[in-house]
Amino acid sequence: MSYAELVCRSHFSFLHGASHPEELVATAARLGLSALALTDRDGLYGVVKAHLAAKEHGVKLLLGAELTLEDGPPVVVYARNAEGYANLCRLVSHGRMTHPKGEAGLPWRKVAEHASGLLALLPGPASLEAVAPLAEAFPGGFHVGLSRSLSAGDAVREARAEALARALGVPLVVHNDVHTHHRDRQPLQDVLTSIRHGVTVDQAGTRLFPNAERTLKSPADMARLFADRPEALARTVELASRCDATLEALHYRFPEEDLPEGRTADQHLRVLTEAGLRTRYPGGVPPAVTKQIDHELRLIAALDFAGYFLSLWDIVMFARGRGILCQGRGSAANSAVCYALGITAIDPVRMGLLFERFLSMERKEPPDIDVDFEHERREEVLQYVYEKHGRRHAGMVCEVICYRGRLALREAGKALGLSLDQVDRLSRVASAHGFQVTPDVLLEAGLSPTDGRVLRTLSVARELEGVPRHLSIHVGGFVMTREPLVDLVPVENASMPGRTVIQWEKDDINAVGLLKVDLLALGMLTALSRCFALIHKHSGRELSLATVPPEDPKVYDMLCEADTVGVFQIESRAQMNMLPRLRPREFYDLVVQIALIRPGPIVGNMVHPYLRRRHGQEPVTYPSEDVRGILQKTLGVPLFQEQAMRLAMVAAGFSAGEADGLRRALSHKQAEARILPYRGRFVEGCEARGYSRQQAEEWFDHFRGFAHYGFPESHSASFALIAYASSWLKCHYPAAFTAALLNSQPMGFYAPHTLVADVQRHGVEVRPVDVRRSSWDCTLEDGAIRLGLRMVRGLGESAGRAVEAARRGDYTSVGDLARRARIPRHELTRLALSGALASLCGARRQALWEIQALGPLDADDLFFGMPMDGTSVELPPMGVQERVVADYDTVGLSLEKHPLELLRPTLKRMGAVTAEGLKRVSAGRRVKVGGMMICRQMPPTAKGICFISLEDETGIANLVVPSEVYARCRQEIHGALFLVGEGMLERSGKVTNVKTRSVVSVRQ
Repeated sequence: MSYAELVCRSHFSFLHGASHPEELVATAARLGLSALALTDRDGLYGVVKAHLAAKEHGVKLLLGAELTLEDGPPVVVYARNAEGYANLCRLVSHGRMTHPKGEAGLPWRKVAEHASGLLALLPGPASLEAVAPLAEAFPGGFHVGLSRSLSAGDAVREARAEALARALGVPLVVHNDVHTHHRDRQPLQDVLTSIRHGVTVDQAGTRLFPNAERTLKSPADMARLFADRPEALARTVELASRCDATLEALHYRFPEEDLPEGRTADQHLRVLTEAGLRTRYPGGVPPAVTKQIDHELRLIAALDFAGYFLSLWDIVMFARGRGILCQGRGSAANSAVCYALGITAIDPVRMGLLFERFLSMERKEPPDIDVDFEHERREEVLQYVYEKHGRRHAGMVCEVICYRGRLALREAGKALGLSLDQVDRLSRVASAHGFQVTPDVLLEAGLSPTDGRVLRTLSVARELEGVPRHLSIHVGGFVMTREPLVDLVPVENASMPGRTVIQWEKDDINAVGLLKVDLLALGMLTALSRCFALIHKHSGRELSLATVPPEDPKVYDMLCEADTVGVFQIESRAQMNMLPRLRPREFYDLVVQIALIRPGPIVGNMVHPYLRRRHGQEPVTYPSEDVRGILQKTLGVPLFQEQAMRLAMVAAGFSAGEADGLRRALSHKQAEARILPYRGRFVEGCEARGYSRQQAEEWFDHFRGFAHYGFPESHSASFALIAYASSWLKCHYPAAFTAALLNSQPMGFYAPHTLVADVQRHGVEVRPVDVRRSSWDCTLEDGAIRLGLRMVRGLGESAGRAVEAARRGDYTSVGDLARRARIPRHELTRLALSGALASLCGARRQALWEIQALGPLDADDLFFGMPMDGTSVELPPMGVQERVVADYDTVGLSLEKHPLELLRPTLKRMGAVTAEGLKRVSAGRRVKVGGMMICRQMPPTAKGICFISLEDETGIANLVVPSEVYARCRQEIHGALFLVGEGMLERSGKVTNVKTRSVVSVRQ
């Protein structure tokens, strides 16, 4: 007996199904089903994953979905052919797009309009009146479904279904209303149902299935279950045989609507590329570049990707026309065509970058181009794409948000009836130990290791890990199509206004050959753009990323001192420690610097060999001239993915496609496992070409480091360009650079108080927020920084800009300010507490008094802001400590004193020196240092070591907290703002750390 399962929900019905699509397909293959239909609710979210699994297991997959009707019962539809698949996507899209995010619904007439190429199945009985009009829309293609869940009501439902099928004159077809791939998954199904309804499992009652029968069953099991209805069972196979739609038939083309008359996409791309080359190389295009361009354009034409490049060029030109700073990065920087078009800023030929990392005939996959835009203006670019192509032809890629870690455990615990206190304690210990929590750990957390609910929570949470929770938006992926996008993949509303997303995530679209562009946001580009504008306004100098003077020795001197607070990519604690050791003196050194401080090179043991060779402590040798050509730039150490690919091709004989397969394995989240099959092939290939086995294994061990995240060289070079530009601005225009950073928050590694303290140490004056002088943004005054009104927490932008716009000369009083700017009382209070009203009325308490004396501050009140009480009182001024606390509460920093100055007497009694004082302590001496914690990091590669940065009035001190000390002092480290670390001073060149033996909080 053959059987095809026609009604099957996966995790992508979002809390309605308890199995992944891959699990369902694999189980269908194991059970011997002739076909499987994935019919998630109002979506095709999991269909690509099911499609790939079906290809792997040899299972026929029916493309379908359960549609929610506004004027009838839910109906399942299946795509018979390409037309039916397009109609299915249109119906799902319409149902989602006409409703808020998370909801769906269709009138039956809309389904009838798009019934061509579709088959329909009513999964359960309904009234004849509700179903008859819909059935008429599917002549010869409508079915009534019958399922037996071995629960109360089966007989009644079956009788109703049989009567309905007879009345409609349509066939009866069985199904099992599948929600799990195995009975063991039923507890998770119950928990998902409880989460969906916001109740515990004990409270869910009849909302739970009464048994575990709604699971995939074998043909034999279904034949026994429906032994009295063999014809209805046989119709499952008949229905499946009528459905030939497959994702293999998807045909995707990029938009080409802007082509000049008489020009193909390939011809237009060549014209634009050649024009760009004349701009890039005004002295003449080097022969090597011409050769590379010809090679790339031939490959782009062969793969039919010209429209992709033209669309991205159009987006970049729009951004530049609007004055929006942007730059391409990632593997696109390996392409000379992208460089010529102005999409990227790195010359790949001069740098010797590997084009096959970007595009390959063997791979025949879409190229991956990432473009960063100013983060505050990226929305302009996104809306331009929507407006240009229309929402029927453009949509953002979705991101599936899944249950992870603590959230999985908290949701499972709440559903299973644990108290919130128990859930909190269990989630804390589980986050530290994973879900493998021992009885001793449970006892330490005050939980019973024999409590069945606790053990069930841990078990269910393990299954809940990775289960889709809801749909979000990918950080920047955009799909644009020549044909309607809704013919290829369903589209739905995002929660963010003005955004629509497709129902597939990035791995899905790559698998079926849809091309996306990544339009990303980068805060440092916003800061650079603002900085260039400030410099032009105050000095008249025109600067851009392209015109920042290159290879400035003063900049590299600054970098060697690790003076990089606020600088892009090289401001972290680890990067600051590396800079004085690597001592960069040219641009490529920055490329290496950015790449070195990544988990890949650290795990792959690449950092120390590189440093030893750079400083002449270890000889640099190459086993062949071919290898020298690959590794010479990095002193024989393979630091980049492109080098791994080249070594595989040159030393081990890999083809370009095989080398890219290795690169893809290295980039995968399960890289450790995926690269193992390449080891034998790589080592044997190296030995066959005369390289020693030891050398081959050493190289491959370096490659394994990339499994923990390593940079492509092109990506590192693109970031290095921005790092150098931000370093140059910090070196030569520190006031403008810091003001721009403050105006671009939130971004970067450090809070505003650290940025301000750093620029003050560089001799730049910083002036406070003042309603009579401050603009909304931070500005420059005679070389000093004037803090902007944006710095005042609790002051909205509209109010802040109103203060700036209504000033017209000057304000004479608090009431004058309130009346002219129409500022509500609570925002005036924030201005008073911040000291921004000091020039109007002196002390902060006096300002608060005057605010309270004002009349109503309601928008329409006739007496808005009029003084109602002229009583004058002399209020005691705030003490310095109160003012500093108020500063941090309202502005996030204090220009009067650093908090550590107030704590200095206490720190002296504790024997703690300042950050500056550490410079006078000899290496190897025990020392105490105190400060305000501004950074705490525990990188996965640090093996439990915690790195802490403490700021005081003199600078920043760094603590290295070994794992055993962290375990002992964890409560202090996580619970206190002001800390003192005691330990041994370590100094390596200009790098100074305190390896701590204890960490304590500072108490006055």
